[in-house]
Amino acid sequence: MNRFIPAQVAATLLQSLRSSSIRQAYDPEKHRLLLMGEDGLELVGFRLPITSSYHNPEGGRKQNYVILLIQAGHCAMGYFENGQCLNHKVFRSYMVRQKQGKSQIKYLKTKGKSRAGSRVRLGETAEFFENINTRLQDYFQAHRIDRIAMSCSKTLLPYLYTSTVPTPFDKRDPRLFRIPKHIHTPIYEVLLDTNRFLQRGELIALTEAGFAAIPALEDLLLHHLNADAAQDDPETLNDIADEVYVTDEWEEDDVSFDEADDEEDDIVDWD
Repeated sequence: MNRFIPAQVAATLLQSLRSSSIRQAYDPEKHRLLLMGEDGLELVGFRLPITSSYHNPEGGRKQNYVILLIQAGHCAMGYFENGQCLNHKVFRSYMVRQKQGKSQIKYLKTKGKSRAGSRVRLGETAEFFENINTRLQDYFQAHRIDRIAMSCSKTLLPYLYTSTVPTPFDKRDPRLFRIPKHIHTPIYEVLLDTNRFLQRGELIALTEAGFAAIPALEDLLLHHLNADAAQDDPETLNDIADEVYVTDEWEEDDVSFDEADDEEDDIVDWD
């Protein structure tokens, strides 16, 4: 059972937990607070909003972050300040074999190179990641970046880090945050939906006992959460969203791309 809570309520709950006697440990890679029993068993996970800082729960400094969503031939990325989307970009590229519905990269692992078509797709793939890293370089040069929220398949991730245009961070960067959510084909609206998700806190029961395994947490929940904030219905979540977006126009590279369905994107394992 999961409970989603608005950013402001999550920040208040975090302050209460930090001053409570509940045994806890912070996992920076998942931006999650682990709440444990007296025996050290992990009972509840508390994913913090991306705009919240564990080390400074009272706030005071705005959080700047980048969201990067990559699938074969599709990328949506944006720069955000305290939840506001100040700049975004959508890339599309011809990377998918039309008949097989498989990216050229995955095809190479099973069948090897084909003829002219594969050379075009591989060229598009190289340019695709060069464009992504060029935009990332722009963000990192112009702004302080506190977090990097990413969703990218295991197959594509090496191409991001080995592009001729270098990525402004490495795969072990402590600011990296794997988005714990399946991402649909990245477009502008999906980018904003992902930002809404990341701005909410999420309480995750790690045992069958649920939140009742920590009685003190139950008391805090009753104190801080009302019935609407505790529901995880999508319509309710949209109603309690507290983020604001700066209006910006759709940006998209005018390149050819395959309309075939992409294969389901794998969740990146950072280990």
